[in-house]
Amino acid sequence: MTARPAAWIALLARSPVGCVGAAIVLSWAALGLLAPWLAPHPPNRIDPALIAYPYPTAANWLGVDQLGRDILSRLMWGARTVLTVAPAAVLGAAALGTLLGLVAGYKGGAVDSILMRVGDTLLAFPKIILYLIVIARFGASAFNIIAVVTVTQAPIIARIVRAVTLDVKNRDYVAAARMRGEPTWFVLLAEILPNARGPLIVDFFLRLGYTVIAIGVLGFLGIGLPPPDPDWGSMIKESYGTIFVWPHMTLIPALAVSSLVIGFNFLATGLREASEDG
Repeated sequence: MTARPAAWIALLARSPVGCVGAAIVLSWAALGLLAPWLAPHPPNRIDPALIAYPYPTAANWLGVDQLGRDILSRLMWGARTVLTVAPAAVLGAAALGTLLGLVAGYKGGAVDSILMRVGDTLLAFPKIILYLIVIARFGASAFNIIAVVTVTQAPIIARIVRAVTLDVKNRDYVAAARMRGEPTWFVLLAEILPNARGPLIVDFFLRLGYTVIAIGVLGFLGIGLPPPDPDWGSMIKESYGTIFVWPHMTLIPALAVSSLVIGFNFLATGLREASEDG
């Protein structure tokens, strides 16, 4: 499907699942964007006096963690972080994967074989191990997380784009562009890439959910975004030892991660229905 964004939105509006997903994602995006003004407390403010009764109160709607920090405020600032890092990582993977897939599918031959074999090697390597190696070597930072997600997820996107390229590269309109003397980059970007737009958009939102989970896992392992940035995975890790005493400290950030992943999956489902209907 090659519809304009407005057409995608109109089609998505007819999908109840897609609307629910969009509502969840937009809600978290709004909370993250407005965190400096809506968060009731500074996210890293420690108040030991609150630890005696860490449960929800009128002043702390979701309670506080084991250090007396307001959970709601940390969730809102954490949403701001994850919704910055995850899209940046997936956009990087989409850009690299699209480029590799276009070149591999269009050129074929040895170029195709080499690029696909490199991609197969990366896909065969356990992602979490690669995350650990890169971050242990270069340190935990938003940039390093974006870089490692870009490299590990690009091969999958490359395969999607390659399949579309192989399907359309011999069609009449592509041949006509070559006969007009159009440069290769124009043929790839203007004639072939639009045919992959639908699958790429759906895959983009699915991959955002995977990336949110990856960021949460890294935070839970203690190698995620460095302090003092609030990180949902780190919130789960820090409170995991108190789950049987103060379960809300662990369950609330875990539910935040789950809800955002579900939102992205629902949104991808709605977009897939829109592409099929359109």
